[in-house]
Amino acid sequence: MVSNSGTASAAIPGSDDAEHDDELAWPSGPHAVAELTADVPADAVGERIDRVVARLFSQHSRARIQGWIDEGRLSLDGRPATARTKLRGGERIVLVPTPDPESLAYRPEPLDFPVVHEDAQVIVIDKPAGLVVHPAAGNWSGTLLNGLLHRYPELATLPRAGIVHRLDKDTSGLMVVARTLEAQTDLVRQLQARSVSRRYLAVCWGRPADARTVDAPIGRDQRERTRMAVVPHGKPAITHLRRLATAEFDAAGGPLSLVECRLDTGRTHQIRVHAAHLGFALVGDPVYGNLRRTRLDRELLSRQALHAWRLAFDHPASGERPAFAAEPPPDFVALCERLGLADGLALADQD
Repeated sequence: MVSNSGTASAAIPGSDDAEHDDELAWPSGPHAVAELTADVPADAVGERIDRVVARLFSQHSRARIQGWIDEGRLSLDGRPATARTKLRGGERIVLVPTPDPESLAYRPEPLDFPVVHEDAQVIVIDKPAGLVVHPAAGNWSGTLLNGLLHRYPELATLPRAGIVHRLDKDTSGLMVVARTLEAQTDLVRQLQARSVSRRYLAVCWGRPADARTVDAPIGRDQRERTRMAVVPHGKPAITHLRRLATAEFDAAGGPLSLVECRLDTGRTHQIRVHAAHLGFALVGDPVYGNLRRTRLDRELLSRQALHAWRLAFDHPASGERPAFAAEPPPDFVALCERLGLADGLALADQD
């Protein structure tokens, strides 16, 4: 008999915003390192334990299992065993895997982030630029998830600590986090039904039309797999753009505009991809920006000029539809003032 003494939370369908895909699958919660246990079967008598362990726990690679054995993580009837130990049959095997980076990532850490609203069901956060939302390769700690677990310990019982959508590291602005499983399920369904209202402010190169809708599918760039692009067989993606203000910058860079973006879908990097596809790349965008403007971008802003400033959804408990606002951070405001786009901020604020 083979068993795994650890349990894992069941993932629920994820949904996301302009910075990450609606259907992106995320790890489901705190990952305890579980012992792998088994009774030696009768047909394994006389065999080396490493070969039998590789068969019993075939969900793990032979190389990984060998590494755990070399680290002294294998025991037989409570006594340490080596790879060459021969089996008599009926013994109890216990193998303790090494925690992987992801299992160590779900730890509470004291982090500072503004909370716009909280009640028994939801938390609305104004995420600062530079803060990663969820642990992943290269960012296993210091994320919003770690900070949430520290400030709200009860979120440890929820998949992804209640997170239902994300913002890119260098995008600032509003996010909603669930505090109960019922609220999380409800919010995910709203995101899938496209009933969550999400509005962004962005500064882009060029002079877009006063108002336009971009309906262009997004998928992986076939030439650069780390980027997204408008592709014929991508997932449906719809962005509504409204130009708020335009100002001339210089002959080399051309005009710059402040735009408001409203999402119907939430594909990976949706606003950034659609804006670049139209020829209006966001200021400071290191991935989708115009390479000829790299120096100018760095002088203007050290990140993409994108801020999630309005958020509305149906409250999972009351059914009411609260609306939240987060004014742009100082670096975004300073950029608009420097470029002569501040009047556009005032115009947007009147809506």
